[in-house]
Amino acid sequence: MSSEPAPLPPPSPPPPPQSPDARPKRKPSTRKRAGSHAPLPQDPHEAALYSIRSFLKAHTAYDAFPVSFRLIVLDTKLNVKKALQCLLLNGVVSAPLWNSERSMFAGMLTVLDIIHLIQYYYHTSSYDYAATDVETFRLESLRGIEKELGVPTPPLLRDHPSSTLYDAARVLMQTHARRLPLLDNDTETGHEVIVSVLTQYRLLKFIAINCHRDILQLYQPLRKLKIGTYVAQARADVAEGQDPYHPIATATLNTPVFDVVHMFSERAISAVPIIDEEGVVVNMYETVDVITLVRLGAYQSLDLKISEALNQRVADFPGVVICSASDSLGTLLQLIKKRRVHRLVVVEGDEEVKNGGKKGRLLGIITLSDVLRYVIGQPTSIGESSQPEPDE
Repeated sequence: MSSEPAPLPPPSPPPPPQSPDARPKRKPSTRKRAGSHAPLPQDPHEAALYSIRSFLKAHTAYDAFPVSFRLIVLDTKLNVKKALQCLLLNGVVSAPLWNSERSMFAGMLTVLDIIHLIQYYYHTSSYDYAATDVETFRLESLRGIEKELGVPTPPLLRDHPSSTLYDAARVLMQTHARRLPLLDNDTETGHEVIVSVLTQYRLLKFIAINCHRDILQLYQPLRKLKIGTYVAQARADVAEGQDPYHPIATATLNTPVFDVVHMFSERAISAVPIIDEEGVVVNMYETVDVITLVRLGAYQSLDLKISEALNQRVADFPGVVICSASDSLGTLLQLIKKRRVHRLVVVEGDEEVKNGGKKGRLLGIITLSDVLRYVIGQPTSIGESSQPEPDE
């Protein structure tokens, strides 16, 4: 046998060139790459919430501004009565305050400030003194009234118009505010400039207009989602002497107006359902109703019963907006898109009537704070704690 190695075969000729389309395609890898985002939720309702939150993170407060709007700013040297006239004549319930001496933002004037002022005068002086003093009482002195009453001073909130809507919503929820002033700086003077005010209603309406497909997927009932405040116990379980509507503040047509004013100030709420002897909602008394009396100088009307005070209400009162606990979040947002809504009264409907309930009986209250908190997610999910939000 020969020990010489066998000769190598001749090299095979190179393959003919191929067009890119003719080249064999590479099989896709079956290895999963590490994702940079959390997996998308599979439930349509949860997926819709995820999409809405992504939408808010991709848009700024500027985007939510209407094409045309006016901004009312009140000087802190203005007296209360003129400030009230300005608010009511322009159909608004709040306005930014401006310190002209220091050329800087000084907070917000809201109807709750006036409610505190009324309560202060009611306990410390006469109607005649209040009627005279309110002519000269300046807006800059309102913070002192809060200290006298022992109520918390509202935080001096602000944000920049270029902040994302999601971040702005977080500020609203984490500070329990209902409106957020948007400030910029004048490039020439360096002074603050009040650009606009972002309210909970404006933010939710912006969502309702631009996230129509997502809203249609928000099918789950309001009470199941724990949106709103509901009576703590079933009526059959309420012991004698207990308030069957706790923790919701209520009044009847025979309740004195000032008793309701005290509820406004003590609980930091802006509306109280008026119910009959069976708990059926017959009306709503709001802070704006009291402000109208103050502007007209009708301080004695605070001693009237609610039934009498309602006769002095403005003719354009929009009425009480009601819903049932089984209505969906999507339906509620569609309503916000169509009309100006600040709260909904949840009443017993057909489902409760089948179980022995009373149609129209008070069951709960849903505010815009409740809705916005659910839509953006609880503050605890973003590293913050939260206390119950007062009524809108």
